[in-house]
Amino acid sequence: MTTTVNVHEAKTHLSRLLERAHAGEEIMLAKAGKPYARLMPLAADASGRQPGRIKGKVEAAFFEPLPEAELDAWDSR
Repeated sequence: MTTTVNVHEAKTHLSRLLERAHAGEEIMLAKAGKPYARLMPLAADASGRQPGRIKGKVEAAFFEPLPEAELDAWDSR
């Protein structure tokens, strides 16, 4: 169910509205009685990425400056 709230009320009660949206409620913000914007929860990250999931270390050579030939190849684009 969508709740409609006018802009003045939304400014006054923004924290409460954010909590309701975070809980899954969709809130329509209205200006002069006309729908203007929608406040809704963000979708969960569906990429499946998880920082630190792969174990290992980067060798010190990774941080060494690139050879001149490699830098020239990048600059020639």
